[in-house]
Amino acid sequence: MKAQLIISADGGSRGNPGPAALGVVIEPAAGSDLKPGRKEYAEYLGELTNNEAEYRALIFALKKAKQLYGKDRIAKAAVEVRLDSELVVKHLNAEYKIEDEKLQPLFLEVWNLKIDFGSIRFTAVPRQHNRRADQLVNRVLDQQASRLL
Repeated sequence: MKAQLIISADGGSRGNPGPAALGVVIEPAAGSDLKPGRKEYAEYLGELTNNEAEYRALIFALKKAKQLYGKDRIAKAAVEVRLDSELVVKHLNAEYKIEDEKLQPLFLEVWNLKIDFGSIRFTAVPRQHNRRADQLVNRVLDQQASRLL
């Protein structure tokens, strides 16, 4: 049985820049021999642009997957990362040049992290197909906003 993993990651900010958060869902694909089951994470990031938040969500997700499954297992796994940020996916698939200087070090961090993964594919999905990660982002941002009232 193949070790297959699906990661859904989303980052968002209210304002650009503004208060930002990440949401990540990590789960073995159907038929995968990876355990544990589905894991969800959400975290407040502070003041960032939307694109910075998207990259930070991806970085968090890759680090967390490696932590959950270990370097040896992740090196043999087939991983699909689903993002609703077409910009980030096109950067990682070498379709767009990275012109924003703030995104360049984030891109390099992702590039270095992906070396630890056996095979990794970055896929752009519509927001409705990344709904749970998006809900996690909005829950954190709503909680943060209510603290400020």
